[in-house]
This record gives sequence, structure tokens and C-alpha cells, in this order.
Amino acid sequence: MYLLDTNIISELVKKEPNANLVRRLKKVPSTALYTAAICVMELRYGALRRDDGGLLWSRIQDHIMSKLVILNFGYKEAVNAGEILCSLNAIGQPIGIEDVMIASIGLSNGLSIVTANTKHFSRVPDLKVENWLL
Repeated sequence: MYLLDTNIISELVKKEPNANLVRRLKKVPSTALYTAAICVMELRYGALRRDDGGLLWSRIQDHIMSKLVILNFGYKEAVNAGEILCSLNAIGQPIGIEDVMIASIGLSNGLSIVTANTKHFSRVPDLKVENWLL
């Protein structure tokens, strides 16, 4: 089961999405695909910054979000995020707070993170990370 990061969902909105990503997604049942509420926030922010933001947001909602289970950031995830943040800071390899939150949602739910940002997510102990763009 997989949690799609923001950059993966953004790739799917492109006129010509990455062929490797499309191929991988066809092999995975839709019931195994998730994203995080944090990714929804990032996508909404990105859409609103564009002139065609309303149309883009509609496409994201209708063609992508409607097919994914969206996982929230609750108490368990917040505790895990605090631990991840502390451990990464202790070794001098912090990552952005949004990525910490997304990682904690993935860990809390036993999901692999599908992302193009393997550099950051691979720093999180015990988190499974895959890049389907390669």
C-alpha cells in the first residue's frame, strides 16, 4: 500500500505525465493508493498561486483525489512526527515539517511513500520510500 506524495500527484496533472509513473500506477489497485491531508494542503496552495488555479484544482479533485483515500494527521501521527523531527535534528539532517508530517502518516499507517524527493524521505528511520518516476 502506498502514500502518494505531493510531487507525484502534481506529476499526474501534467499534460504528459511521466510514463514510468503511469505504468506503475496501472499495476496497483486503486484501493492500495493513499495520500495525506498535508499533500492536499500543498496541492491547494500550489493551485491557488496559478492564474488557472480554479480549473487546476477541479482537475486535481475530480481526476485524482476522488480515487485516493486521504489520511488525516491526528494524535498518533503528531506523536510520531515529533519523534521523527527530534531524531533528524539530533543527527543534523532535518527535513521540512510538511515532509515530517507526511512521513509520520505513512509510518503510522504502514505505507510506503511514493515520491520524487527520496533524498529527504530516506532519512526517516524505518520509512519505505519509492520513486516511481525512474
